[in-house]
Amino acid sequence: MASGLLESIDLSTRLAGNNRLALLLFRLGERQIFGINVFKVQEVITTPAIATVPGAHPLVSGIADVRGGIVPIIDLSKALGETREAPAAHVIVTEYNRSVQGFLVRAVERIIHVEVEKVQPPPGSAGDSGYLTAVTRHGDELVQIVDVEKVLAEVMGEPPSLSADLAERGRGLGEGLRVLVADDSRVARAQIEKVLHHVGVECILVNDGREALHYLQNAAARGPIGEQLLMVISDIEMPSMDGYALTTEIRRDPRLKDLFVVLHTSLSGVFNKAMVQKVGADRFIAKFGADELARAVLERLESALQLTHQH
Repeated sequence: MASGLLESIDLSTRLAGNNRLALLLFRLGERQIFGINVFKVQEVITTPAIATVPGAHPLVSGIADVRGGIVPIIDLSKALGETREAPAAHVIVTEYNRSVQGFLVRAVERIIHVEVEKVQPPPGSAGDSGYLTAVTRHGDELVQIVDVEKVLAEVMGEPPSLSADLAERGRGLGEGLRVLVADDSRVARAQIEKVLHHVGVECILVNDGREALHYLQNAAARGPIGEQLLMVISDIEMPSMDGYALTTEIRRDPRLKDLFVVLHTSLSGVFNKAMVQKVGADRFIAKFGADELARAVLERLESALQLTHQH
Protein backbone atom coordinates (compact mmCIF):
# COMPACT_ATOMS: atom_id res chain seq x y z
CA MET A 1 0.00 0.00 0.00
CA ALA A 2 2.81 2.39 0.86
CA SER A 3 4.34 2.30 -2.64
CA GLY A 4 0.94 2.97 -4.22
CA LEU A 5 0.42 5.88 -1.88
CA LEU A 6 3.81 7.33 -2.75
CA GLU A 7 2.94 7.16 -6.46
CA SER A 8 -0.29 9.03 -5.66
CA ILE A 9 1.66 11.60 -3.66
CA ASP A 10 4.01 12.13 -6.61
CA LEU A 11 1.04 12.63 -8.93
CA SER A 12 -0.57 15.01 -6.45
CA THR A 13 2.44 17.33 -6.39
CA ARG A 14 1.93 17.97 -10.09
CA LEU A 15 -1.53 19.35 -9.36
CA ALA A 16 -0.25 22.17 -7.15
CA GLY A 17 -1.17 25.65 -8.28
CA ASN A 18 -4.43 24.40 -9.81
CA ASN A 19 -6.31 25.44 -6.67
CA ARG A 20 -6.86 21.84 -5.65
CA LEU A 21 -5.79 20.40 -2.33
CA ALA A 22 -4.48 16.84 -2.07
CA LEU A 23 -5.26 15.21 1.28
CA LEU A 24 -4.08 11.93 2.73
CA LEU A 25 -7.05 10.56 4.68
CA PHE A 26 -6.57 8.58 7.89
CA ARG A 27 -8.45 7.41 10.95
CA LEU A 28 -7.54 7.52 14.62
CA GLY A 29 -10.69 5.76 15.85
CA GLU A 30 -13.76 4.16 14.29
CA ARG A 31 -15.79 7.20 13.34
CA GLN A 32 -14.09 10.44 12.40
CA ILE A 33 -11.89 10.75 9.33
CA PHE A 34 -8.97 13.18 9.27
CA GLY A 35 -6.82 14.66 6.53
CA ILE A 36 -3.25 15.91 6.20
CA ASN A 37 -1.77 17.82 3.27
CA VAL A 38 -0.11 15.31 0.95
CA PHE A 39 2.76 17.65 0.12
CA LYS A 40 4.05 17.31 3.67
CA VAL A 41 4.05 13.49 3.60
CA GLN A 42 7.29 11.66 2.88
CA GLU A 43 5.95 8.12 3.25
CA VAL A 44 3.54 5.86 5.11
CA ILE A 45 5.05 2.92 6.98
CA THR A 46 3.86 0.08 9.19
CA THR A 47 4.36 1.09 12.82
CA PRO A 48 8.03 0.36 13.63
CA ALA A 49 9.61 -0.49 16.97
CA ILE A 50 9.29 2.64 19.13
CA ALA A 51 11.75 3.34 21.93
CA THR A 52 10.38 5.40 24.80
CA VAL A 53 12.28 8.53 25.83
CA PRO A 54 12.26 9.50 29.52
CA GLY A 55 10.89 12.98 30.09
CA ALA A 56 9.46 13.28 26.57
CA HIS A 57 6.40 15.43 25.89
CA PRO A 58 3.13 13.56 26.69
CA LEU A 59 2.18 13.53 22.99
CA VAL A 60 5.45 11.85 22.01
CA SER A 61 5.29 8.04 22.10
CA GLY A 62 9.03 7.76 21.59
CA ILE A 63 11.56 7.60 18.79
CA ALA A 64 12.02 5.19 15.90
CA ASP A 65 14.62 4.39 13.27
CA VAL A 66 13.18 5.42 9.90
CA ARG A 67 15.55 4.74 7.00
CA GLY A 68 18.58 5.30 9.19
CA GLY A 69 17.29 8.49 10.80
CA ILE A 70 16.02 8.89 14.36
CA VAL A 71 12.49 10.29 14.12
CA PRO A 72 10.18 11.38 16.97
CA ILE A 73 6.83 9.57 16.86
CA ILE A 74 3.84 11.68 17.91
CA ASP A 75 0.51 10.15 18.96
CA LEU A 76 -2.17 12.13 17.12
CA SER A 77 -4.94 10.36 19.05
CA LYS A 78 -3.76 12.01 22.26
CA ALA A 79 -3.40 15.43 20.61
CA LEU A 80 -6.90 15.33 19.11
CA GLY A 81 -8.57 13.68 22.10
CA GLU A 82 -9.64 10.65 20.07
CA THR A 83 -10.16 7.22 21.65
CA ARG A 84 -8.25 4.58 19.70
CA GLU A 85 -10.11 1.29 19.90
CA ALA A 86 -7.36 -0.58 18.02
CA PRO A 87 -3.54 -0.35 17.89
CA ALA A 88 -1.96 2.27 15.64
CA ALA A 89 -1.10 0.29 12.52
CA HIS A 90 0.71 3.00 10.58
CA VAL A 91 3.02 5.96 10.94
CA ILE A 92 2.72 8.92 8.57
CA VAL A 93 6.24 10.29 8.11
CA THR A 94 6.19 14.02 7.36
CA GLU A 95 8.52 16.95 6.89
CA TYR A 96 7.39 20.20 8.46
CA ASN A 97 9.38 23.30 9.22
CA ARG A 98 12.68 21.65 8.26
CA SER A 99 12.23 18.65 10.56
CA VAL A 100 11.04 15.08 10.05
CA GLN A 101 8.55 13.45 12.40
CA GLY A 102 6.11 10.55 12.38
CA PHE A 103 2.46 10.53 13.39
CA LEU A 104 0.87 7.38 14.80
CA VAL A 105 -2.53 6.64 13.21
CA ARG A 106 -4.87 3.70 13.37
CA ALA A 107 -5.38 3.37 9.60
CA VAL A 108 -4.45 5.20 6.41
CA GLU A 109 -7.19 5.18 3.81
CA ARG A 110 -6.55 6.98 0.51
CA ILE A 111 -5.60 10.23 -1.15
CA ILE A 112 -8.31 12.59 -2.36
CA HIS A 113 -8.24 15.84 -4.32
CA VAL A 114 -10.68 18.56 -3.32
CA GLU A 115 -11.31 22.00 -4.77
CA VAL A 116 -9.79 24.59 -2.46
CA GLU A 117 -13.08 26.53 -2.49
CA LYS A 118 -14.73 23.58 -0.72
CA VAL A 119 -12.25 23.68 2.15
CA GLN A 120 -13.61 25.83 4.97
CA PRO A 121 -12.35 27.06 8.35
CA PRO A 122 -13.37 24.81 11.27
CA PRO A 123 -16.74 25.66 12.82
CA GLY A 124 -17.09 27.72 15.97
CA SER A 125 -14.00 28.06 18.13
CA ALA A 126 -12.29 24.89 16.91
CA GLY A 127 -9.67 26.89 15.06
CA ASP A 128 -8.66 28.69 18.22
CA SER A 129 -8.73 25.93 20.79
CA GLY A 130 -8.40 22.72 18.82
CA TYR A 131 -5.95 21.16 16.41
CA LEU A 132 -7.98 21.67 13.24
CA THR A 133 -7.06 24.13 10.52
CA ALA A 134 -9.98 23.40 8.16
CA VAL A 135 -12.80 21.03 7.27
CA THR A 136 -14.18 19.72 3.99
CA ARG A 137 -16.55 17.06 2.74
CA HIS A 138 -15.75 14.00 0.66
CA GLY A 139 -18.91 12.25 -0.42
CA ASP A 140 -21.01 11.84 2.73
CA GLU A 141 -18.06 12.15 5.09
CA LEU A 142 -16.82 15.19 6.98
CA VAL A 143 -13.02 15.41 6.76
CA GLN A 144 -11.22 17.30 9.53
CA ILE A 145 -7.87 18.73 8.40
CA VAL A 146 -5.27 18.73 11.17
CA ASP A 147 -3.25 21.84 12.03
CA VAL A 148 0.02 19.94 12.28
CA GLU A 149 1.97 23.13 12.91
CA LYS A 150 0.01 23.65 16.10
CA VAL A 151 0.67 20.08 17.25
CA LEU A 152 4.38 20.50 16.58
CA ALA A 153 4.50 23.89 18.30
CA GLU A 154 3.09 22.28 21.43
CA VAL A 155 5.50 19.34 21.29
CA MET A 156 8.65 21.23 20.32
CA GLY A 157 8.00 24.57 21.98
CA GLU A 158 8.66 28.00 20.54
CA PRO A 159 11.10 28.21 17.63
CA PRO A 160 14.34 30.14 18.20
CA SER A 161 13.68 33.83 18.73
CA LEU A 162 14.91 36.67 16.59
CA SER A 163 18.59 37.61 16.87
CA ALA A 164 19.22 40.82 18.78
CA ASP A 165 21.22 42.36 15.92
CA LEU A 166 18.32 41.93 13.48
CA ALA A 167 15.86 43.43 15.93
CA GLU A 168 18.23 46.39 16.37
CA ARG A 169 18.71 46.73 12.60
CA GLY A 170 14.97 47.14 12.14
CA ARG A 171 14.41 49.55 15.00
CA GLY A 172 12.54 52.63 13.75
CA LEU A 173 12.83 51.64 10.08
CA GLY A 174 9.37 50.17 9.65
CA GLU A 175 7.36 52.77 11.51
CA GLY A 176 4.05 53.38 9.77
CA LEU A 177 4.57 50.53 7.26
CA ARG A 178 2.29 47.53 7.04
CA VAL A 179 2.60 43.96 5.84
CA LEU A 180 -0.32 41.70 4.86
CA VAL A 181 0.09 38.17 6.25
CA ALA A 182 -2.06 35.29 4.98
CA ASP A 183 -1.85 31.94 6.79
CA ASP A 184 -4.53 29.47 7.86
CA SER A 185 -2.54 28.34 10.93
CA ARG A 186 -3.11 30.49 14.00
CA VAL A 187 0.28 29.40 15.35
CA ALA A 188 2.06 30.44 12.14
CA ARG A 189 0.29 33.83 12.08
CA ALA A 190 1.35 34.48 15.67
CA GLN A 191 4.97 33.52 14.89
CA ILE A 192 5.14 35.85 11.89
CA GLU A 193 3.46 38.69 13.77
CA LYS A 194 6.01 38.38 16.57
CA VAL A 195 8.94 38.66 14.14
CA LEU A 196 7.45 41.64 12.32
CA HIS A 197 6.69 43.36 15.61
CA HIS A 198 10.37 43.04 16.58
CA VAL A 199 11.48 44.74 13.35
CA GLY A 200 8.92 47.50 13.86
CA VAL A 201 6.45 46.62 11.09
CA GLU A 202 2.68 46.52 11.59
CA CYS A 203 0.80 43.33 10.59
CA ILE A 204 -2.57 42.79 8.97
CA LEU A 205 -3.49 39.14 9.54
CA VAL A 206 -5.91 37.15 7.36
CA ASN A 207 -6.79 33.45 7.32
CA ASP A 208 -6.44 32.50 3.65
CA GLY A 209 -5.71 33.68 0.13
CA ARG A 210 -9.26 34.68 -0.73
CA GLU A 211 -9.49 36.91 2.33
CA ALA A 212 -6.12 38.42 1.41
CA LEU A 213 -7.22 39.12 -2.17
CA HIS A 214 -10.41 40.83 -0.98
CA TYR A 215 -8.38 43.00 1.37
CA LEU A 216 -5.96 43.95 -1.43
CA GLN A 217 -8.73 44.74 -3.91
CA ASN A 218 -10.51 46.96 -1.39
CA ALA A 219 -7.25 48.69 -0.49
CA ALA A 220 -6.41 49.30 -4.16
CA ALA A 221 -9.82 50.91 -4.65
CA ARG A 222 -8.88 53.45 -1.96
CA GLY A 223 -5.54 54.42 -3.48
CA PRO A 224 -2.11 53.24 -4.65
CA ILE A 225 -1.37 49.90 -2.96
CA GLY A 226 2.35 50.66 -2.67
CA GLU A 227 1.57 53.53 -0.34
CA GLN A 228 -0.45 51.24 1.95
CA LEU A 229 1.57 48.01 2.05
CA LEU A 230 5.25 47.16 2.12
CA MET A 231 4.71 43.53 1.05
CA VAL A 232 2.58 40.39 1.26
CA ILE A 233 3.70 37.28 3.15
CA SER A 234 1.57 34.28 2.26
CA ASP A 235 1.47 30.63 3.19
CA ILE A 236 1.16 28.30 0.20
CA GLU A 237 -1.26 25.61 1.37
CA MET A 238 -4.48 27.30 2.56
CA PRO A 239 -8.23 26.73 2.23
CA SER A 240 -10.41 28.88 -0.08
CA MET A 241 -7.41 30.09 -2.13
CA ASP A 242 -3.84 28.87 -1.90
CA GLY A 243 -0.71 31.01 -2.04
CA TYR A 244 0.07 30.15 -5.66
CA ALA A 245 -3.41 31.25 -6.79
CA LEU A 246 -3.21 34.40 -4.64
CA THR A 247 0.13 35.37 -6.21
CA THR A 248 -1.25 34.71 -9.69
CA GLU A 249 -4.24 36.99 -8.99
CA ILE A 250 -1.95 39.72 -7.62
CA ARG A 251 0.16 39.65 -10.78
CA ARG A 252 -2.94 39.75 -13.00
CA ASP A 253 -4.34 42.91 -11.39
CA PRO A 254 -2.68 46.08 -12.77
CA ARG A 255 -3.27 47.82 -9.41
CA LEU A 256 -1.50 45.05 -7.45
CA LYS A 257 1.03 43.59 -9.90
CA ASP A 258 4.06 45.39 -8.42
CA LEU A 259 3.46 44.20 -4.85
CA PHE A 260 6.40 42.35 -3.31
CA VAL A 261 5.21 38.80 -2.51
CA VAL A 262 6.97 36.31 -0.22
CA LEU A 263 5.67 32.74 -0.14
CA HIS A 264 6.34 31.27 3.30
CA THR A 265 5.69 27.59 3.76
CA SER A 266 6.42 24.49 5.80
CA LEU A 267 6.78 22.64 2.50
CA SER A 268 10.27 22.42 1.06
CA GLY A 269 12.17 21.31 -2.00
CA VAL A 270 13.03 22.22 -5.57
CA PHE A 271 9.42 21.65 -6.65
CA ASN A 272 8.18 24.54 -4.53
CA LYS A 273 10.88 26.91 -5.73
CA ALA A 274 9.96 26.14 -9.34
CA MET A 275 6.30 26.87 -8.60
CA VAL A 276 7.24 30.11 -6.81
CA GLN A 277 9.02 31.30 -9.95
CA LYS A 278 6.18 30.13 -12.19
CA VAL A 279 3.52 32.21 -10.40
CA GLY A 280 5.80 35.24 -10.08
CA ALA A 281 6.48 35.47 -6.34
CA ASP A 282 9.53 37.50 -5.37
CA ARG A 283 10.87 35.16 -2.72
CA PHE A 284 10.38 31.75 -1.10
CA ILE A 285 11.15 31.12 2.56
CA ALA A 286 10.79 27.76 4.30
CA LYS A 287 9.17 27.85 7.76
CA PHE A 288 10.10 28.63 10.39
CA GLY A 289 13.26 30.61 10.83
CA ALA A 290 12.73 33.92 12.60
CA ASP A 291 16.05 35.35 11.39
CA GLU A 292 15.51 34.34 7.75
CA LEU A 293 12.02 35.85 7.74
CA ALA A 294 13.28 39.03 9.43
CA ARG A 295 16.11 39.39 6.91
CA ALA A 296 13.67 39.13 4.00
CA VAL A 297 11.43 41.82 5.52
CA LEU A 298 14.38 44.08 6.37
CA GLU A 299 15.88 43.75 2.89
CA ARG A 300 12.54 44.69 1.36
CA LEU A 301 12.15 47.53 3.85
CA GLU A 302 15.62 48.96 3.19
CA SER A 303 15.10 48.66 -0.57
CA ALA A 304 11.75 50.48 -0.37
CA LEU A 305 13.25 53.26 1.79
CA GLN A 306 16.18 53.65 -0.61
CA LEU A 307 13.77 54.11 -3.53
CA THR A 308 11.80 56.68 -1.51
CA HIS A 309 14.93 58.70 -0.81
CA GLN A 310 15.95 58.60 -4.49
CA HIS A 311 12.63 60.13 -5.43
